[in-house]
Amino acid sequence: MIRRLRDLVVMIVSSVTAFALIASAGAQQLVDAGKENGGGALAFVLFTVLVGLTFGVLFAMDRVRRRREQERDQQR
Repeated sequence: MIRRLRDLVVMIVSSVTAFALIASAGAQQLVDAGKENGGGALAFVLFTVLVGLTFGVLFAMDRVRRRREQERDQQR
């Protein structure tokens, strides 16, 4: 029960933080992907980091799921 409550609190805090970051950006363009002043390279690096973080989070979530399944199987 405490684990679920903690997960809920983490989800709410991260959602509010993400919403605040998105709302603060508004209609502004955070990174100009044009070729001026190396913006294209910065956009590529940021995109690569975002994709890497996405795969990392998916990997971690799958690992947690597998551990929970193993714990359930051991309890039976």
